[in-house]
Amino acid sequence: MTRMDRREFVGLSVAAAAAGRWPGRAPLILERRVKPAVVSSTNGLPYMEGALERIAKGEDVLDAVIWAVNQVENDPNDMSVGYGGLPNEDGVVELDSCCMHGPSNNAGAVGALRNIKNPSQVARAVLWNLDHVLLVGEGALRFAKAMGFKEENLLTDRARARWLKWKRNLSPRDDWLQPKDKRPALDPAKKEGKRETGTINFNGVNAKGEVSGVTTTSGLAFKVPGRVGDSPLIGAGLYVDGKVGAAGSTGRGEAVIISCGSHTVVEGMRQGMHPKDACLFGIKRVAAMNTMPYLLDEKKRPAFQVNFYAVDVQGRVGGAAIWPSRYARGDESGATLVDSAHLLER
Repeated sequence: MTRMDRREFVGLSVAAAAAGRWPGRAPLILERRVKPAVVSSTNGLPYMEGALERIAKGEDVLDAVIWAVNQVENDPNDMSVGYGGLPNEDGVVELDSCCMHGPSNNAGAVGALRNIKNPSQVARAVLWNLDHVLLVGEGALRFAKAMGFKEENLLTDRARARWLKWKRNLSPRDDWLQPKDKRPALDPAKKEGKRETGTINFNGVNAKGEVSGVTTTSGLAFKVPGRVGDSPLIGAGLYVDGKVGAAGSTGRGEAVIISCGSHTVVEGMRQGMHPKDACLFGIKRVAAMNTMPYLLDEKKRPAFQVNFYAVDVQGRVGGAAIWPSRYARGDESGATLVDSAHLLER
């Protein structure tokens, strides 16, 4: 894929905006122009320019961002998403995803989906084909097969080896709480005892100010079978308001669910906050809502990480985290990693 120069990118963006139509709507000639932009977790960086090219050529933003996360879902070397993802405690890969389409304010999601490589595509199929938002488990698989998705074994040898190592070293760090929740807190500055998490969130806006987003994951490594994190939950792992912007998350899903994280970020943008400040607003809510003793370090601070990523209808992007982190952003100038705003220092 060739890299577009700035003039070509802007020209394609404006032309696509001028020609664009939405069913039942008049031509969009008089609608505002913004600079197309994308924002994601760091694992989306290699695919940002490809997504921007698709947006600039007039492809629906939702299709462009789903194309980007498909590249990660299909990568067997990325053990956080899709094919090759780390399995649940029974050694079975279960995938979660949701997507939201800003122009229609519609959503689709799947949870605990087995044997289908691209849960983000199944979530999009739910969005466009059903009067439902969320399908889970066996129902999600049956729907995916009805839509033509092929079943396949998602557990790679590399992921299986990691699972077997975990099975041999089970400890109080698994998901079964000790009596009265008295398991020791993690020190977020140390790697020992940490549970692996992994997700990709990817959001975008086009020259017409249309926003969409997608989040997809294989979830917390070695989770209890059937566990659903924040990634397929509208308002938690992803939220999009077509008049405001899009936001998504990675990190400890349970903490984001409890705080309605991505919805909180979008509400911050609705109140006039820059996406960066809105993300930090969401992070503060996460910290305030997650106060169980085993989630806190010796200084009563969150002993886990949460990241938010956001883009608004003006084309501004931002990211924030509990602890120092980075996120990926892309626009007509190219794609790069930048530091997130953060709540706490190590």
